[in-house]
Amino acid sequence: MSAEEPLIADLFDVDKRLSLKPVVDFNSYLRNAFGEGPCRCHRCTEGQDQAGYSLAHNFTFDNRQWHRRFASTCASDVAQVLKKAWLSYTKADLGLFGPLDLTTVKTFTEASLHPRLLALLPASGLAREVDGQWQLQAPAD
Repeated sequence: MSAEEPLIADLFDVDKRLSLKPVVDFNSYLRNAFGEGPCRCHRCTEGQDQAGYSLAHNFTFDNRQWHRRFASTCASDVAQVLKKAWLSYTKADLGLFGPLDLTTVKTFTEASLHPRLLALLPASGLAREVDGQWQLQAPAD
């Protein structure tokens, strides 16, 4: 066996945990958490400045405008799919208070969905960034 053979084999080794249903469901959830175009709620259609909103409504991904789907992205909804994916991937429970290991979450999140993840965590109210560390806050809804 040459020194190159293990390297080639490593290229085809895929973390099987990424194909577990809760992890796949989490990525699908992130993909569908936003709708195309600007938010059409009454506040946004009346032209109110989003800067005054406690939770963001509009986002830009892939140079296109998107809006958060409020009916399916409250903090408890995000917490539910995140906890299932976390448990499936790490085999450990995820507490909903305190620091969030975002590196691990990004490991089981498709790279193209990282911007959506980073937008949805604070927009849903589930987490916030404090001094460079993401903190989970139990959903109040």
